[in-house]
Amino acid sequence: MTSAVSALNNIHKLGIFGNHESKNEKNLLNLSEVKNMLIVQIVQYKNSKVSFENIDIDNLKLKNEPLSVVSNNDTRILWNGPKNWLLVSTKKDLLKNISETFKEQDFAITDLSHSRAIIEISGQEVKEVLKKGCPFNFNILEKNNSINSTYNGIAFTADMIDDKPFKVRIFTLRSFGESLYHSITDSSLEFGYKNI
Repeated sequence: MTSAVSALNNIHKLGIFGNHESKNEKNLLNLSEVKNMLIVQIVQYKNSKVSFENIDIDNLKLKNEPLSVVSNNDTRILWNGPKNWLLVSTKKDLLKNISETFKEQDFAITDLSHSRAIIEISGQEVKEVLKKGCPFNFNILEKNNSINSTYNGIAFTADMIDDKPFKVRIFTLRSFGESLYHSITDSSLEFGYKNI
């Protein structure tokens, strides 16, 4: 299986940028592109009577709670809206299991793997970078929370993976990937950042 050309292949260049002089490199923000992930949207139809609480994917159960994320080492399931989830996993073979588990009369399953760009940003100033382009109150965002919002007019999903230090994955449509990347890197210049 060949890997597809990543969404940020032409613009994500390794190096240190912005206000980094006289700063310890470990105190800089780290930016990277996350590639080769399985991304699946799972939506339960309104007329479906099936209980999703008993469904298990990669030993994880769906939660229908705003901002919630359930996760293990390989897979994260983000609440995306009422009875709507975004599953992100390093296990590409999960798609077959998902298709078999979620019956098509009750759920819409859409593979979004090649239609998204994913930027991962980590460091102490992550929330400050996000506040520059998004109206959401990032002070309330905690580990294993996710939100849908806009960043300088670009629709995105943010997944707070960790809080020591802060680590967030940002998802957007592949066609907006470069624009969002430029917005995020512009907002990161003040703090200094390292592309890894």
